[in-house]
Amino acid sequence: MTATASPRVAAASARPAPRPPSDRLRTWATRAPLLPALLFMIVVTQLPFVATVVISFFDWNALYPKDRHFTGIDNYRQVLADPDLRHSVWTTVLLTVTVVLVSLVLGLLVALLLNRRFRGRGLVRTLMIAPFLVVPVAAALLWKHVLYNPEYGLLNGLLHYVGGPQPDWISDNPLLAVEAALVWQWTPFMMLILLAGLQSRDQQQLEAARVDGASDWQIFRYLTLPHLRRYLELGGLLGSIYIVQNFDAVFTITSGGLGTANLPYTVYQSFYQAHENGLASAAGVVVVIGSIVIATFALRVVSSLFREEVSRA
Repeated sequence: MTATASPRVAAASARPAPRPPSDRLRTWATRAPLLPALLFMIVVTQLPFVATVVISFFDWNALYPKDRHFTGIDNYRQVLADPDLRHSVWTTVLLTVTVVLVSLVLGLLVALLLNRRFRGRGLVRTLMIAPFLVVPVAAALLWKHVLYNPEYGLLNGLLHYVGGPQPDWISDNPLLAVEAALVWQWTPFMMLILLAGLQSRDQQQLEAARVDGASDWQIFRYLTLPHLRRYLELGGLLGSIYIVQNFDAVFTITSGGLGTANLPYTVYQSFYQAHENGLASAAGVVVVIGSIVIATFALRVVSSLFREEVSRA
């Protein structure tokens, strides 16, 4: 009798004890203030996206609102098959990869310089962050008129002073002109992330390497660079999320002309100029899906960084 009853007793003891009603009420009381914010976020973000997904399955021109019909995935096929749309996808990839890689390299160099102690380092850091704080449209206008203008721009003014040529920067190198403006704006962002990574290094490990006779290059290659891998990944992923969706620089500097139209500008062009609501919605959904994929990797990198910091603490 005792032998048969003991497993039941053990199983019963292994089950978690039910939470009393007071604990459940306390839990819901702490969550209740967050419910309005959650509902607000759902209404503001998710419902418009659901509406965009629904519209993307329709052939819907804004000039003929009553002449709309369900077309399935034809809009997505057109997004992937149309030469102009495919070129905009390629331009988006090229623009994103170039800006992210160049910004990471320049941000790493600036972070290595600012990690050293010198007089006025705080002021220099503040000045280096300033480009990232400029409104994107204002930054694009600054580059278009103050720097790139062939008649009164600063770049041609310097070339005129040394007797150099007077190129039309936007017409001759349109995509490079957009990339340079974005690199100038996003290098401080990369610098901040990498500077935080440099300051989180184990100083005792660095001192031990110097005592053992390691050179600065060896310390950077075998200690600093592996330590910065997660921070480089984080900066690259976060930068990719925002640059994939960049619209301001393309619209302001080139107006999408000369082969610089990326996917967000193509969405704008399809919606506001061609009035193709369904096609523009399909292209927008493609942009969102790509951003979600990149954001998923970014969240994984952030969580791994937090786990490393917690384990180190």
